[in-house]
Amino acid sequence: MSATSIHQYNFTGLDGKPVNFADFEGKVLLIVNTASKCGFTPQLEGLEKLYQQYKTQGFEVIAFPSNQFAGQEPLNEAGIGEFCQKNYGVSFPMMQKSDVKGQTANPVYQFLSNKKLNGALNSKPKWNFHKYVVDKQGKVRDYFYSITAPQSKKIVRLIEKLLVE
Repeated sequence: MSATSIHQYNFTGLDGKPVNFADFEGKVLLIVNTASKCGFTPQLEGLEKLYQQYKTQGFEVIAFPSNQFAGQEPLNEAGIGEFCQKNYGVSFPMMQKSDVKGQTANPVYQFLSNKKLNGALNSKPKWNFHKYVVDKQGKVRDYFYSITAPQSKKIVRLIEKLLVE
C-alpha cells in the first residue's frame, strides 16, 4: 500500500467547525492526544511555548483530546477549551474529543499510528500526550512517548530540522 499524506484528512475542531488538514500543507506539525485530568496535563504549557516559539516559521501544534486512557478527559468540548485556555493559555488548534487508539480511533490517528497508511512507522498511543511529528509534505517523521517533554532537545531538534527542509 502506498503511503499517503495527512493532508488528505478532515476533522472537526473543538469549536465544531471543519478542519481540513490540507490547510496545513507546508507546515511542520506536532500532533498530540491530550487530557485535562492527566499527570502529563502540565505539558500543555510546554506545547503552547513551543507553538509560540515556532508558529511564525510554519509550525503548528494540533491537539486531539481523548478520554480513552483511564477516563482522564471527562470534559465536553466547551469545558476542554475553557480548561486549556484558562490554565495553560492554549491558543493552538484543538480538535473535538475522539478516540485515538483501537478500532474506534479517528481517521487522523489511524493514519498516524499505522505504517500501512503513513508509510513510515507503527506507533499507537499508549497514554495521553503521545506526540507525532509530521513534515511539511504531511509525512510522519517520528513519535515521542508521553514522558518526553514537548520542549525536549529531541523534539526541538527535529522540528528545527524539518522547518528548514
